[in-house]
Amino acid sequence: MAEQIDSSSESPETDETSPLKRDRVRRLLARRSASQTPLAPEARSTAVATASARSRPRTRTVHPVRSLLTVTAVAGLVATVAIPAFAASRGATAEAVTLQQVAAENAQNLVVASEATPEALARGGYSATTPEEINKTKAEEAAKKALAARLAAASVASSRSSSSSSMSMDVPASIAAAGSVVRPLPHFDNFGTPYAGHKGTDYMVARGTPIYAIADGVVVASSESGPGWGVYVKIAHNIGGRTVTSLYAHMGYGTRRVTVGETVSAGQLIGQVSDTGRAFGTHLHLEIYVGGSWVNAEGFLAANAG
Repeated sequence: MAEQIDSSSESPETDETSPLKRDRVRRLLARRSASQTPLAPEARSTAVATASARSRPRTRTVHPVRSLLTVTAVAGLVATVAIPAFAASRGATAEAVTLQQVAAENAQNLVVASEATPEALARGGYSATTPEEINKTKAEEAAKKALAARLAAASVASSRSSSSSSMSMDVPASIAAAGSVVRPLPHFDNFGTPYAGHKGTDYMVARGTPIYAIADGVVVASSESGPGWGVYVKIAHNIGGRTVTSLYAHMGYGTRRVTVGETVSAGQLIGQVSDTGRAFGTHLHLEIYVGGSWVNAEGFLAANAG
């Protein structure tokens, strides 16, 4: 390629171009000198103030409504935190007092129950909570139990009276004169088999056979539920100047004819044979004590009965 040469760079200046260049140079020099000219004192202070104002942080104007809203929000936050904490602390105190009161009430209830009855009070069986309600509930239950017991006793008495009516026969009220000693039965089949610890003589005989007092005396015991004797009667006598006690056990329910304190005569009807209490077969269990000491009943009758 051919080398391109700018002919204008090497062309000599003409009269038409040199004034334009000189004018341009003057303008450039004037601009440069103007930019390097020092500032006047007023302009300098103004510039310094402007620069310091720019360097200082701007102060924000606080709006009063915005401040009020901010304070209200902070107060609400404090209230939501402080009030539940205060309520929790007071609730714990109230709960502690309540538990103490409940413990005191329970202790009082236990004291009342122990004074009212020897049985332990089962609170799970009661819906009442105060001592008055518990006492009222216990009284109602006691009344119900007493009523049930009376009804049961009436039922048993009715059944016993029906059975005793079948046992009661036309028997003489007395078989001997006063002051004598007689046998308690008009007859018997055989003696019961004795065993260790058994005090008394067993006379095996049919149910309903009449039983008579062996001598004059006073009834000192008469019960439908003796300890192992079932229905029994006990009579105190004075025979030949000696204190004698006779006991007649295993009588039939409802057949007793005498009560405590009643005076009886020898040979007076006092009951009928059965097998109440701890008895094996119908029989009369007879015990005799002379001066407080047990003696063989059959031996005593054999020696004293006419």
